[in-house]
Amino acid sequence: MLEIKSLTKSFQSGSGKKRVILDELSLSVNDGESVAIVGPSGSGKTTLLNMLGALDRPDSGDVLLDGESVFSKNEQQLAEFRNHSIGFVFQMHHLLSQLSLVENILLPVIAQQKRVDEPSLQRADALSQKLGIGELKTQKPGELSGGECQRTAVARALINRPKILLADEPTGALDQHSSDQLADLLLELNKEEKTSLIVVTHSMNLASKMDKIYQLENGKLQLAKS
Repeated sequence: MLEIKSLTKSFQSGSGKKRVILDELSLSVNDGESVAIVGPSGSGKTTLLNMLGALDRPDSGDVLLDGESVFSKNEQQLAEFRNHSIGFVFQMHHLLSQLSLVENILLPVIAQQKRVDEPSLQRADALSQKLGIGELKTQKPGELSGGECQRTAVARALINRPKILLADEPTGALDQHSSDQLADLLLELNKEEKTSLIVVTHSMNLASKMDKIYQLENGKLQLAKS
């Protein structure tokens, strides 16, 4: 289980005035649960996601995974935590243009193990087949469609079997057809892999597919759908 406990984050504006973005947020996400976080631009959705992925630290509060504090870890432990326990999918796929599709998928394995073993190759193959990109493994990002690149990014996020998949506007750069396909695949993998899925999105079509929807506004989270 992922637990957010009294998470608070603020920023200084150019005038020196402090703006509270997250105001003592608390939330629990069960294993295998899917959650959408919606809200207006600038409400702190991405900031919250960055906290959950240990890319940023709060002013106060904590994030716990299976009862263990994320922010009690040192920088090396945090890097290992991000690589092994968290999968990230962003609005832009951030694939490396010089690498093939399968090489991009395997990047987190190389970062963790410094080499690619046979089980990792088999998992990369299984994920790419599941995501409908198995026939494109030798292609480079410039030869793929936006939807294919984003599905590659999903496979990369899942390659190390993370406990949590964090997706920041994962369908924001896609057309409606590709967006619907990716949303269905994310939820299918969420159930099959038993990976908790947390999606930040402006798309109510995507949000409506999740188990729960939370609205983030004025620093507070409100349950909108359960």
